Amino acid sequence: MIATTMHPCHPQPPRWQLEMAAAYTSPAALAEAIGIDPRSIQSPRSAAAFGLRVPASYVRRMRRGDPQDPLLLQVLPSAREDEESAGYGADPVGEHGALRAPGLLKKYSGRALLIATQACAVHCRYCFRREFPYSDLAADTPRWGAALEEIARDESIIEVILSGGDPLSLSDSRLGQLSKGLARIPHVRRLRVHTRQPIVLPSRVDEGLLAWIRGLRWPTVFVLHCNHPNEIDDEVRDACAALRQAGITLLNQSVLLRAVNDSADVLVELSHRLFDAGVLPYYLHVLDRVRGAAHFDVPETLARRIAGELASRLPGYLVPRLVREEHGAPAKTILPPDIEAATSLSLAPE
Repeated sequence: MIATTMHPCHPQPPRWQLEMAAAYTSPAALAEAIGIDPRSIQSPRSAAAFGLRVPASYVRRMRRGDPQDPLLLQVLPSAREDEESAGYGADPVGEHGALRAPGLLKKYSGRALLIATQACAVHCRYCFRREFPYSDLAADTPRWGAALEEIARDESIIEVILSGGDPLSLSDSRLGQLSKGLARIPHVRRLRVHTRQPIVLPSRVDEGLLAWIRGLRWPTVFVLHCNHPNEIDDEVRDACAALRQAGITLLNQSVLLRAVNDSADVLVELSHRLFDAGVLPYYLHVLDRVRGAAHFDVPETLARRIAGELASRLPGYLVPRLVREEHGAPAKTILPPDIEAATSLSLAPE
């Protein structure tokens, strides 16, 4: 069931904002909630700057008593984040050099990405923007004007991508302000929203958000971020159904993460569950090499073999493209699936 937004005369915020404000921020409290020993958690030094944040609705999907739960591993700070790794840094995909205005990135032809907010309902430990200087470079409300002016000036931009943080962390009224500004730019033909909130905080898909969506003048795509089939429960399915009914095209991108989803079995099941929820698999990203996330990396040879297994076990429309984002490239680099290795595995004697 989709929650309704409170009537304007009532002071209480909508449910999703209350849940976001009540998110777990203490590793010890999270450990207690899922029944693991808090003494087993060793937080990194970086946790002071990039701390734990995870909504209770996401925590409820974790396996109790399992410190290796794949949902827990995505959000729990680890001492391994302090390990120094060659080739890992603060700006792994060269975003700083692509800035055209505060928070506005233009890396690829025909589209621009607007970092609309730094707020997010969940702090994923592998986040490639975990060190992004939001206070200096994000296009928050006072600075949207400069970004909108640049989009209006550049008629090659026909698609605007809202990102963050998570753009759905903005209130419905602020989303409305932003979309009205974009609607005054005639050459913008599509809107894309990159969001994890319908997955980790499905209550965000309420009547207020759906009303905003119905008022948009463009074809709109939501690219969700779901990494594991256990992330999809009835609330998530209901949220996806409501988005589709409002006219949204739903795609999904995942990140290939060691010990989380580096298995063809897991990713095959993820594609099936996504499609059952009305979402098409889109991208499977190899890890962006941000400082503190090296322990999540999956070697490219294994990534390509897993992609080959997906291609051999799924219909083409359920196979996400395996990609890497590279600084200075004109598009994402598509990594070819290793079909031969997958075939040899399937033919190997038991």
